[in-house]
Amino acid sequence: MGHRLVYVTAPSAEEAERLGRLAVESRLAACANIIPGMRSVYWWQGKLESAEETVLLLKTTAALVGELTQALTDAHSYDCPCVVSLPIEGGNPAFLKWIEDETR
Repeated sequence: MGHRLVYVTAPSAEEAERLGRLAVESRLAACANIIPGMRSVYWWQGKLESAEETVLLLKTTAALVGELTQALTDAHSYDCPCVVSLPIEGGNPAFLKWIEDETR
């Protein structure tokens, strides 16, 4: 089974926690880490923007990435939220097994 780290940005720590709880409570992710205080610089609708955001990191399985992405996109306040999946290529076998055990 493949494992994934899903990187999400949110406009606030409160929204990141709401999204993280949604993912974990629905068993689409085993764990959510919330990292406040990130500064982003990006293009949006033809303008250069800068904003403070919060990072949300989720641990899940490859099989659940599609469903997790849809759930986060549906629940997110952004029109086009950043939700990207990165492969986990190795790590503590017991932790990777825990991800599998805690997701559906």
